[in-house]
Amino acid sequence: MIKHLFFTFKKQTEKDKRLIAAIKNIVGYKPFNLALYRLVTQHSSIAKKHHNGFKQSNERLEYLGDAILGAVVADYLFKKYPFKDEGFLTEIRSRLVNRESLTQLAKKVGINTLLDVDFFQNKYSYKSVYGDMMEAFIGAVYLDKGYKFCHNFIIKRLILPHYDLDEIIENNTNYKSILIEWSQKENKEIFFNIENIIEDRRKKEFQAVITVNGKKVAQGSGLNKKKAEQNAAFKACQFFKLT
Repeated sequence: MIKHLFFTFKKQTEKDKRLIAAIKNIVGYKPFNLALYRLVTQHSSIAKKHHNGFKQSNERLEYLGDAILGAVVADYLFKKYPFKDEGFLTEIRSRLVNRESLTQLAKKVGINTLLDVDFFQNKYSYKSVYGDMMEAFIGAVYLDKGYKFCHNFIIKRLILPHYDLDEIIENNTNYKSILIEWSQKENKEIFFNIENIIEDRRKKEFQAVITVNGKKVAQGSGLNKKKAEQNAAFKACQFFKLT
């Protein structure tokens, strides 16, 4: 056992040592299974193919982390707001775990430092790379430390320090409704259309377009139709100075 630990330590490269330091800074503890976190940095575009054709990337960890994060946040909100209905809870959870929010969170906690450890080609061409890595990182923490530890990590090191729930609730605005109300008041003809759907192996990205009196005024994207339309409506509201 001692020989094995010594051998493992000797195998650590400078890159591994920097990765361990980054993980400790984000999580608060050193990792047990460093290989999981190495995998977090592996986007499918640079993942190596095995002999059976399988590409080992962070997508499986991302899938797992997405599920764990959603469950933990749902549990937290359910207990924090015992007299709120499911519509409220669903909307606030969506605002906490949507792609844009996770991208910002990943930058705040230092997920971007992992890219300095494990080189990522064309990293700036992928809009959601940091958000995807955030979910993959959560998946790695879950597998490495267990559910209880991961639950505490999400609440104490991600949600509480980096989100103002009161502000999120106060600014819980339905931009689509604002835009429709404005169009009716101003006698404008408005349409919401899903112009494109981009699919990969595990998720879809919807692209919504808003036209007013036949003129395209805004475009937005999201992981479902509702989110894409809300994103586009937000941009349209900014365009017309409604917010």
